[in-house]
Amino acid sequence: MNSELRIAVVGAGLGGIVVGALLQQRGHDVRIYEQAPAFARLGAGINLGPNVMKVMRAIGVERRLLDTGLRAKTWLSRDWDTGEVTFEYVMGDVAEARFGACYMVIHRGDFHEILIEAVSPGTIEFGRQMTELEQNGSVVRLGFEDGSREDADIVIGADGINSRAREILLGPELAKYTGYVAHRSIIPASLLGDFKPADITKWWSDDAHGDTHIVVYYLDRHYQEIYFVTGVPEPDWDFGLSYVDADLDELRSAFTGFHPEVQHLLEICPAATKWPLLDRDPLPLWSQGRIVLLGDACHPMKPHMGQGAAVAIEDAAILVRCLERNGADFATAFKLYENSRKDRASLIQEHSRRNKWLRYPMDPDWVFRYDAMEEKLG
Repeated sequence: MNSELRIAVVGAGLGGIVVGALLQQRGHDVRIYEQAPAFARLGAGINLGPNVMKVMRAIGVERRLLDTGLRAKTWLSRDWDTGEVTFEYVMGDVAEARFGACYMVIHRGDFHEILIEAVSPGTIEFGRQMTELEQNGSVVRLGFEDGSREDADIVIGADGINSRAREILLGPELAKYTGYVAHRSIIPASLLGDFKPADITKWWSDDAHGDTHIVVYYLDRHYQEIYFVTGVPEPDWDFGLSYVDADLDELRSAFTGFHPEVQHLLEICPAATKWPLLDRDPLPLWSQGRIVLLGDACHPMKPHMGQGAAVAIEDAAILVRCLERNGADFATAFKLYENSRKDRASLIQEHSRRNKWLRYPMDPDWVFRYDAMEEKLG
């Protein structure tokens, strides 16, 4: 691909920064436009499986991540009331030997901050909300809310589930509310007392409790913070709100009858937020002309496999490889990218909807063994 090309990435989320870093490694001129006014350390955790860590190694941040997050030793699935372990998936050295990289968990804000270090200073322009895209021959013109304009040869829409880039390509359409909310909270581990959970635990309810669940894990290698995220049925959501502060009494009530360890965690919880879980049907196209989508902009998914960010990061790596292979033939590159990614992304999207991942003994090789830096294209 010609290094003179100007490449605009819309959105400085995880997929957007990774695609920018990989493109810059190959000598390309990249600008990342982010609508938020500044980086914020959001209160959430994130799972980084071996499939993610292989890409992190490629952009040079694997060591920094290992020095900050927790290299998880085990995943436990437990019944909601009895606490019976239905599946223990051993990670640590076993996962690293099997998949060529470790499985780790980390604060999402720390992950984001480390990723930002992988792109050149000044690459990310904050406070740039893209509102318009106009393709005119060999140029795409981006229009921003402040009235400014920028030109690019390629535009990569990595702007999330409510992607403006997707809307411009396919028309306005609200994301679908799934009927579930996620409560999120980070708690100082010092509040746990004598209670010491496993590195990662997911508590699963029966059908009578509407598929209510809670995932609990540490966020750092020193075990100083612990995070939980729930899945709780809730019939309606006000689409004017991206999230709200959680009512702690309501949250605790949703887990009435759960194991005492869950009750204890919720009792010591000082505050939480509540987020809608949104989804979309598969898109009829991922690109048009010189504009291409990745991550939640084209295949948002429920977080029940911990693979949403992973799939966006895989997209980024495959997209860069497809552009590298096909030079200035963007139509072929984008079609190869979609053909390389659509089946896998759709399958992970469907498994995430079902919410059965690692509940009982299963083989997760098909997810974790994937290497976006080496996977056969097409």
